[in-house]
Amino acid sequence: MRFWRSQLYFELVTWCAWYEKMGRTFQEECEYLEQVNDNCWRIKKGFVPNMKVEGMFYVNEHLQKLMFDELQNSCRGGIGGFLPGVKQIANVAALPGIVKYSVGLPDVHSGYGFAIGNMAAFDMSDPEAIVSPGGVGFDINCGVRLLRTNLSESDVQPVKEQLAQSLFDHIPVGVGSKGVIPMNAKDLEEALEMGVDWSLREGYAWAEDKEHCEEYGRMLQADQSKVSARAKKRGLPQLGTLGAGNHYAEIQVVDEIFNNHAAKKMGIEFPGQVCVMIHSGSRGLGHQVATDALLAMEKAMKRDNIIVNDRQLACAKISSQEGQDYLKGMCAAGNYAWVNRSSMTFLTRQAFGKVFQCPPDDLDMQLIYDVSHNIAKVEEHMVDGRQKTLLVHRKGSTRAFPPHHPLIPVDYQLTGQPVLIGGTMGTCSYVLTGTERGMEQTFGTTCHGAGRALSRAKSRRNIGYQEVLNKLADDGISIRVASPKLVMEEAPESYKNVTDVVNTCHAAGISKKAIKLRPIAVIKG
Repeated sequence: MRFWRSQLYFELVTWCAWYEKMGRTFQEECEYLEQVNDNCWRIKKGFVPNMKVEGMFYVNEHLQKLMFDELQNSCRGGIGGFLPGVKQIANVAALPGIVKYSVGLPDVHSGYGFAIGNMAAFDMSDPEAIVSPGGVGFDINCGVRLLRTNLSESDVQPVKEQLAQSLFDHIPVGVGSKGVIPMNAKDLEEALEMGVDWSLREGYAWAEDKEHCEEYGRMLQADQSKVSARAKKRGLPQLGTLGAGNHYAEIQVVDEIFNNHAAKKMGIEFPGQVCVMIHSGSRGLGHQVATDALLAMEKAMKRDNIIVNDRQLACAKISSQEGQDYLKGMCAAGNYAWVNRSSMTFLTRQAFGKVFQCPPDDLDMQLIYDVSHNIAKVEEHMVDGRQKTLLVHRKGSTRAFPPHHPLIPVDYQLTGQPVLIGGTMGTCSYVLTGTERGMEQTFGTTCHGAGRALSRAKSRRNIGYQEVLNKLADDGISIRVASPKLVMEEAPESYKNVTDVVNTCHAAGISKKAIKLRPIAVIKG
């Protein structure tokens, strides 16, 4: 079904003036957009210059409207100076070496270079293929991990406030927070190369944790010498800290089980079972690695005559020195993020043990899984019937491998990889599983969360922080926050509806719902 046949056509006619500014009328632009089915749209070649492949994005009816609202607002400077998500997906489709198509997941929204919620794969055998820091993001290996416990909601409710305070006391949070995990410069360099293996060696992780981490918590390509002194200086005091923004530690309870078999494999036995979700990344170290690489790649682009549609898509050939240096530094930052989340897991286990006056082992505080949201990885995929080695960029999107894939743990071989989808502050979260259809359609990739609907600035203007805190209290959700006024930026109204996002992925078949979780306490910076 073509775009102009959809009901939205009549709502979008008023945007004609914006398109005319871009050199084409609204009707001419619409010729490049086609609705494939209820959950998928195609961006045809020609929508932006030099497209090598088509773009695709997954939305339901409500999310579809938000996508085009963002497009409309862009002509008013309403999305922080970034291009609208549809244009960013298309610009990525114009990058050298891209294969199949540039994909936008249902939580897609404007970001730096790539949209957040945009994935793309590049052919490693193509000498022109590129790597782009904008396709990974500044918070390298920002990700989520989920711990289960053998506690029920009735066990936790009498001590909920005490437990929330214990978590807040144990985990350093907020801008500029400093870690409590002992760390010197030598330790940091080892952690950058060893990842979770460093945490295991130092006693901050359980042996089973490694088995339930994406990449087993260690990217072997990591080279700490490719991480600048400035990045190390920023990262050294921050290891084991949550940070601020949309990062959180949340005590959750199982609200609904959609797939009993998958849930049991994850150790989820009953509704009301208590879990803990931790969302954080590589802190200032990862940000500096990305910043350093972007500066180097701007020079490389001039040398190698690489043309991009948006200067925020600064990139380098994968085979170039700049490309290889970035990948090795990115992997080191990824390892740092896993050590960071492992350290906070150690502190979480301590916090629970203190409140319940028993060892964390007795509470069965096992790691269900740890997934990455911002990373580029070398993977094997089928493209046009042939197996190819690809560099898959996932920015604000999650790997979602299907059953029997060799890179997922033995525990999940029959169910598919667990996919952790964190909700917004005070709203539900989900666990999904990967599918074969996802491998075929999206290179084994699905959404990562709700995705912003309002900019941070607009959230601060429109939402009062006390209003947010009161709403959480009314919903029975305890909160501990280092910077109360920052909660305005993270209010549920600032985001898309995570259930809409998850249901779209489920309906499209690129991942399947397994478990729904609801929060009872949240810790934020």
